[in-house]
Amino acid sequence: MEKPSRPAYGDYPHHAEITTRWMDNDVYGHVNNVTYYSYFDSVANEYLIERGGLDIEHAPVIGLVVESGCSYHAPVAYPQRLRAGLRVDRLGDRAVTYGIAIFTTDSDEAVAHGHFVHVFVDREARTSTTIPGRIRAALAAISV
Repeated sequence: MEKPSRPAYGDYPHHAEITTRWMDNDVYGHVNNVTYYSYFDSVANEYLIERGGLDIEHAPVIGLVVESGCSYHAPVAYPQRLRAGLRVDRLGDRAVTYGIAIFTTDSDEAVAHGHFVHVFVDREARTSTTIPGRIRAALAAISV
């Protein structure tokens, strides 16, 4: 199986810092694979809150994760500081596919990269609905 290529920092229009935590390391001395999904979730939701105006406690429409995937390229460990790159690979009427990559502070080659799909739903009914205008505009701003 061919290993996927490592994306570059410049491939992503939005960037955020991530602080690794002691609990992110596993018994092998590096950040555990499942932790990257937490990083993906954090950077996407931080963007939606800060740029899209998402009110995580009261908004009538919320995004639920329906799919995710990750490829790993190099290990990192606490206490490294990391950078995340975020972009929109596909923007539909009711769903968005993010491209996300994790970088160390001293390299522009990803240590891991993947995708994350949000479907937007009515908070109460949990039925899919169109992406609200302000959120859609924020997502369109980082669409590639």
